[in-house]
Amino acid sequence: MRKTFTSFLVVGLLTTGFVSCKKETKQEAQDDISQSELAAIKAQGFSTHNAQKIDGGFLVEGDIFLTKDDLVAQSSSPNMVIAQEEQYRTFNVVNASTYPTIRVALSNSSSQHQSVFSAALDEAIARYNAQGLRIRFQRVSSSANTTVVAYYQVSNTLGFAGFPTSSGAPYNQVQMNTYHYSTSTSTSNKNYIATIMAHELGHCIGFRHTDYMNRAYSCGTGGNEGQTTTGVGAVHIPGTPTGPNSGSWMLACIGSGVNRPFNSNDGIALAYVY
Repeated sequence: MRKTFTSFLVVGLLTTGFVSCKKETKQEAQDDISQSELAAIKAQGFSTHNAQKIDGGFLVEGDIFLTKDDLVAQSSSPNMVIAQEEQYRTFNVVNASTYPTIRVALSNSSSQHQSVFSAALDEAIARYNAQGLRIRFQRVSSSANTTVVAYYQVSNTLGFAGFPTSSGAPYNQVQMNTYHYSTSTSTSNKNYIATIMAHELGHCIGFRHTDYMNRAYSCGTGGNEGQTTTGVGAVHIPGTPTGPNSGSWMLACIGSGVNRPFNSNDGIALAYVY
């Protein structure tokens, strides 16, 4: 999810998909990505605008991580209605029979953020479990399916994650950029960070940005994140609106300090998929 600043809205979230200690991290420019890699990113249905090459793969659309294997993966799922600004999911979702409980751990390298990150993760997990879904999240200290980790980078990215595997396993990591987060354990700061974590966990279980067809809706700038009928996909979730959905937990950007618990349409989307 992302954090940006405009006269319309102060935005920033998962890009990060969304959003501390001082360690500089070099961020490679789009020029470092080959034309064939950019073409592969586009073929998977993602925007190449501001795509970045990072350790292990590529960061696209602000908070979505793709490995090189992801760029050549093909889905066997049927192609469905392509989303516009409604709720949407990827072709790959978590297999609820194999993973009825998704075990989540916190492995935080920033000791200053440990207390608030721990409280925020508990809050993010509680938000999902309160929905009564076929999948549940459980906080663990080992043998995790998904691990929340910290990194530091001077950028607009609040955090990022990837999508489920073709076999239905949740994505294995959420990365949180401590550059953007206060160490305060106040309720407002905990809820803000929980919102970011819940968004990134949303990617891990197969949700794309609610406003992917017009990223400017939450980010102030930007356009269509891209979509094809092959690759990761963006599948419309029946029962959710076809217009902009204010306050959705899966909007691409968020304002600093904003709390976004699930709205009614988010609940419909989660219940339909899981």
